[in-house]
Amino acid sequence: MIKERLQALRMEMKKEGIQAYIVPTSDYHDTEYVCEYFACRKYLSGFTGSAGVLVVLMDQAGLWTDGRYFIQAANQLEGTGIDLMKMGQPETPSIPAYILAHLQEHDTVAFDGKVINLQDYRQYLAQFSTKEIQVENRIDLVSRIWKDRPALPSSQTFHYEERYAGYSIDEKLEKVRFEMKKFHAASHVITKIDEIAWVLNLRASDIPHFPVALAYMTIEMDQATVYIDGTRLDDRSRELFEKANVRIKGYDDIYKDAASLSGPVLIDPHFVNSTLALSIQEPIVEAQDPIILLKACKNETEIKNTKWAHIKDGVAVTRFMYWLKHQVAQGSITECSAQGQLQKYRAQQDNYLEDSFSTICAYKDHAAMMHYSATPQSDVVLKPEGMLLVDSGGQYLEGTTDITRTFVLGPITSEEKYWFTLALRGHIRLAKATFLYGCRGLNLDILARGPLWDQMMDYQCGTGHGVGHLSNVHEAPNGFRWRIVPERNDSCVLEAGMIQSDEPGVYQEGSFGIRHENELLVVAKDQNFYGQFMGFESLTFVPFDREGIDVSLMTQDEIEWLNAYHQEVYEKIHPYLDPEEVSWLKEVTRPL
Repeated sequence: MIKERLQALRMEMKKEGIQAYIVPTSDYHDTEYVCEYFACRKYLSGFTGSAGVLVVLMDQAGLWTDGRYFIQAANQLEGTGIDLMKMGQPETPSIPAYILAHLQEHDTVAFDGKVINLQDYRQYLAQFSTKEIQVENRIDLVSRIWKDRPALPSSQTFHYEERYAGYSIDEKLEKVRFEMKKFHAASHVITKIDEIAWVLNLRASDIPHFPVALAYMTIEMDQATVYIDGTRLDDRSRELFEKANVRIKGYDDIYKDAASLSGPVLIDPHFVNSTLALSIQEPIVEAQDPIILLKACKNETEIKNTKWAHIKDGVAVTRFMYWLKHQVAQGSITECSAQGQLQKYRAQQDNYLEDSFSTICAYKDHAAMMHYSATPQSDVVLKPEGMLLVDSGGQYLEGTTDITRTFVLGPITSEEKYWFTLALRGHIRLAKATFLYGCRGLNLDILARGPLWDQMMDYQCGTGHGVGHLSNVHEAPNGFRWRIVPERNDSCVLEAGMIQSDEPGVYQEGSFGIRHENELLVVAKDQNFYGQFMGFESLTFVPFDREGIDVSLMTQDEIEWLNAYHQEVYEKIHPYLDPEEVSWLKEVTRPL
């Protein structure tokens, strides 16, 4: 089927005189996880991962993806005629280099400019001009061949109350306008749907696991406009929009209105799609969208709420751990049924809306695929042996959670125990860090990787990412990574109020996968002659599996940290458990 779809695309390319067509994983808003309407790359390639770019030439094709998906992509691309391009590997050419190597002068590269941001569009222009290759950015070929393409989502919105959000729409608009003045901007174009959701305290369910609505927005000094189908809006949001002088216009009207905005117009070229950006007539000011940082630094209300969300989530995952440990010997649990049981425990918590991403429930060698997704075809029975990696999270009215635990289901090898412990040591070293203000994730990443790097081991992904508030589970601009990856935008100075995951791991293809993940809150500690010292406060409270730990490999301060953490897990979680669960929890959180 994939070969037939590629052939249909190539027929359309031939009609238009196109020699290369680029299909990213994106939508009109540069969203990480996209709804089915925008699943064009998946439709054409069969690769279901969340990140990747497909390039189709007339006689060959390549798919670029990162280290999280190398194993999965290799399996899913087999027999399609699409070559896997492993990003970050020295032998892998960049997308422009690949295209330049196969096209001739005056050939044409095309894509739908609504799903390519301005920054990427410019880079393509610059690099392809070296060979006088033409760039066409207004051709959507996928819609021509995808006859049963799903409709754009149109879920009903709801107002996110201030008791959860902390600030009103008026207060947030005031903060954004204050930042706009620093750039002398008269208008600001916003396309990121998580930012619009934050400014307008607006939530919906257009994208699975990501409770926001597809929309555009412009902010001027005396008014703002949200571009969305007005019939979708709840009455409370309409009322508050009118009060804040926020107009409502049709979803596609932004492209016409962009030409009449007052200038200078502030845009973030890394997010605003190229079709929209090129529609603006007034001078533009290019900068990181100020909403990114405003949104990432959680206010006191958000912090208070998310702490409660994490307690509820900790109860759900701890109850799942108890259930798993006591039921696995019966031989009736599979990967799919296990993740279903975890979701049931979450759904029992007040104000649970949905999972915050598709659960990764991976047994033994499946866990070596960092973003494995169990299907009826891959589903396996869990046995009282080996390890089960479960990466999951919940969307609650109080906040967003993300946690990974690697559960020991029975006997494991000395090698598995060794790497389980070293990965845990990395997690602990980062969680207990104290650092001077001004540090970025780049400065701290070595703490997590250190125990693994000492043994010439690594994991081909970042160590952690920012987390939103009833929003995207991967939030810019903070993260942990040992090198700058421009498209990630996760290397900012760590500010108090940011929420950050800490998730080192070890992945041995064909054998096992291990990951330990908590969410951390960035906090200010003491200030003295040397400056402002910062640190982290744990938000996630679920036991780490003692059965995977080789205590002899740990330092005394690491043992003390883990004992203190487990004591806090017991104190915070046991009041919400049954007596049998409490007795078990006391045992699995006892000091090492």
